[in-house]
Amino acid sequence: MKILVCISHVPDTNSKIQFTGDGTTLDTNGLQFVINPHDEYGLTRALQLKEAHGGQVTAITVGDASVEPTLRKALAIGADDAVRLDHVPASGWSAAHALSAHIRSASYDWVVCGQESIDYNGGQVPGMLAALLDWPFVNGCIGAEINGAEGIFVREIDGGKERVKATAPAVIAGKKGLVEESALRIPNMRGIMAARTKTLTVQPVSMEPSRISSVRFEKPVGRTSVRLIDKDNMGELVRLLHEEAKVI
Repeated sequence: MKILVCISHVPDTNSKIQFTGDGTTLDTNGLQFVINPHDEYGLTRALQLKEAHGGQVTAITVGDASVEPTLRKALAIGADDAVRLDHVPASGWSAAHALSAHIRSASYDWVVCGQESIDYNGGQVPGMLAALLDWPFVNGCIGAEINGAEGIFVREIDGGKERVKATAPAVIAGKKGLVEESALRIPNMRGIMAARTKTLTVQPVSMEPSRISSVRFEKPVGRTSVRLIDKDNMGELVRLLHEEAKVI
């Protein structure tokens, strides 16, 4: 059983985000990058399945050399090998296109992604990837039991949970709940040392023009100071909500 885990290289949730002066790109100066949290759940579940049934777990990401420390962390956590697709994706579409080309050239049984990355929160890549491959797709996955080519998955739906069955090859988009938070793997010294000798393959990417471009990024408007209105002055409160806040 071969499992491919797609890893996103994202800013740490504690980072203070800034954009370049023209607002067109993220300012990466001083930013600490980590494995996308949703992908960590997928990686941990893939490793658990490998330990239970045997097989191989490969981590993959799309990016330039700056993303390699994140892939090395995935190797230290337990992935057997890693692949970096040498391309800086301009959109979810370009990332999915690059991943699909690699997957077609290999022979994976299951592809595990995070439901979304915490930087853009687009939630686009897993679905696009499944569509490009014409594979079954399970989104919002919070439970996965796989044995060979058969899998039973639990996914969140409005008002409840749904159990679905899928046959490999398939794309699974996991999220918090796929494993217990306490079960998430962290690199230990043995894993860090082993990661240095594991294979990290860099592959060129032949890309078609991106279908999406970002015009400008802007940070949310900062909070204004609080205005206190006397509890007996309801008329003034209504006026401010209507004329200034424009919420009524």
